[in-house]
Amino acid sequence: MPIPRTITCVDCGGECSLISYEPDEGWEPGDIVAFRCRDCLDRWDVELTADDIEP
Repeated sequence: MPIPRTITCVDCGGECSLISYEPDEGWEPGDIVAFRCRDCLDRWDVELTADDIEP
């Protein structure tokens, strides 16, 4: 199941790209995914909820 490929950085407002690989069994609520900001290079680890996972 696809999840967002980018999010907005909370610190600088830049674009954060997904750096986690999708598990073989697909994403599930409770999985932790990592994003990296292109501008400030901060890393964001986000816990997925059912709403984050698109059907």
